[in-house]
Amino acid sequence: MFWSAPLSAETLHKPQIVAVDSRVDPAACQSMVEVRQGVDALDRALVALLAERQRYMDAAARIKPDRDAVHDDARIEDVVSKVLISADAHHLSRDIAEPVWRMLIDRCIAHEFGVYDRTRS
Repeated sequence: MFWSAPLSAETLHKPQIVAVDSRVDPAACQSMVEVRQGVDALDRALVALLAERQRYMDAAARIKPDRDAVHDDARIEDVVSKVLISADAHHLSRDIAEPVWRMLIDRCIAHEFGVYDRTRS
């Protein structure tokens, strides 16, 4: 099964350990079943990592002193720059890494604005 059952409220607030299910190395895959199992395992791990990243956005919304601090162009470019260095080191195409992270950052900023507004009103 690809996605597990919904987590309880208590579980959602506890940090999750990111584990990647066993899978065949991509270079050793002999079938689309193996490829899809590997992709599905990685997707589950990515969801857990993105949920942890979102919790950092929640913390940022709680810590930042004013709403104007939520969007920071210099920080955005710093994050993208670091991601591209890491992408190069891991042989991830910049054509994938940069637009994915820019969209991720955009959505995280929108989430942070929402959390900021809900906690300050």
